[in-house]
Formats: sequence, structure tokens, C-alpha cells
Amino acid sequence: MDWWQALVLGAIEGITEFLPISSTAHLRLLSEWLGIVNSDFSKSFDIFIQLGAILAVLVVYLKTLCQQPKIILKLIVAFIPTGIIGLLAYPLVKSQFMDSFWLIASTLGLGGLFLMWFEGYYHKKKEKKGEGLEQISYRQACLIGLCQALAIIPGISRSAATIVGGLALGLKRSTIVEFSFLLALPTMLAATGLDLVKSSWSFGQPEIIALGIGTVTAFITAWLSVKWLLNFVQHHNFRSFGLYRLALAIVVVFYLLIR
Repeated sequence: MDWWQALVLGAIEGITEFLPISSTAHLRLLSEWLGIVNSDFSKSFDIFIQLGAILAVLVVYLKTLCQQPKIILKLIVAFIPTGIIGLLAYPLVKSQFMDSFWLIASTLGLGGLFLMWFEGYYHKKKEKKGEGLEQISYRQACLIGLCQALAIIPGISRSAATIVGGLALGLKRSTIVEFSFLLALPTMLAATGLDLVKSSWSFGQPEIIALGIGTVTAFITAWLSVKWLLNFVQHHNFRSFGLYRLALAIVVVFYLLIR
């Protein structure tokens, strides 16, 4: 992997990680289109650079976590179902799901259609006012964690699963978006740690340099993406993301048919 490829992938990771469009799908597709050899390292790279996105969220929300420690307990409750399912499914996901572009195209497209339908349904409901992170119950946190577990399938999107799950449970849009950001902390940290243990850190100097470039770039772009999305949800819903997912799925299908 060249340095510029690591730079591009890091930027895409940071931009897409917290948007409901699946960062995993974008990284796998972009790696294919950039001609990056599909290897154990490329798969580990996609997971490792999430550390940059984690750090970005931590920088933005460190003060909130320090002032409201109960949120940490709710994040732990939400992570438990995701952690159990992720640990059990890890071998299958890395060996089979990550390499299936037809699966990615299907989940992108179906997820886009569902997102557009859900926003049409949710638009008819009156959104709650004045509900913050501290009002999320432990039951709601656990159910959101179950929703997040669906995102172990590439293309579904961790962000989309948690946000839609939270909205369905009656949470305010800005509240579930912030909770989704924070839930990424234990989820992505655990995923990265598990992958490092499985790979035994068998990387040489060129790979370590690529990881560093990708992680730093992911941090910068993730910080900007988080700030942008927080402002976006104040005035917009996610229909445009659903439409984008559907369009990308069509492009992927076309690519698969002609390659």
C-alpha cells in the first residue's frame, strides 16, 4: 500500500464512519478501485485506522463524559450485545463477508431504500423536545446495542443501525446521533484490539507507516465530519443519505457486471 493510498483511505474512513452510509463498504470498494491487493494487512488497515475516528470523538466529547459519568455505564450496556455477537461472528466476517461485493451492493441498496422509507414514516411523528443523553434508559441503550450488532455485516452501517434504532425507540434525533458517536468508542476500540490480537502485529515498517498516515488522516476528517453532522441534523433528515446509498449500490452492481 502506497502512502497516498493510505492517505485517501484514511480520509474516507474519517468522513464516512459517522454518516449512515457504511465506512466499511466505502473502504472495501475504494481499495478495489485503487488496485490495492486484498490481503490480511489491507483488512487490518481498514479496522486499525478507526482509532483515528475514535480519538476524534473522544476529543469532542471528553468534557461531556467527565461531567456525565452515567453515560459511560449506558455505553457499556449498549456495547455488551455488540461485543458478544461481534466476537462470535469475527471469523466469518473477516473471511467471507468482507470480500463479498455483491453483499455490499445489496446491503447498501436495501439499507438506502429502508432509510428513505423510515424517514417518510418518522416524518409523520412529532419529535420529542429537550431530551438529552442523560435521559436514555439502560433498556434503550441495550436495544440500541442490538441494533448496532446488525452492522457487523458490511454495508449496513453502524451509524445507520444505531440512529434508526434510537429514533424508533422515540429518542430525539440529535440525542441518538450523539449516542451513536459515543458508542463508537468501545465498539471500534474493541474491534481494533481484537484484530491486532488475531494478526499478532505482524507488520513491517512500510505497513506501520501506512497505518500511521491513515490513522492521522482519519482523525482529522472524522473530527470535521462529527462537527458537520451535528449541525446537519438540526435542520435535515437522512433521506439524502438513503438516496446516496441507493445510487452507490447501482454503481457497484454495474461495476460488478462489467469487470
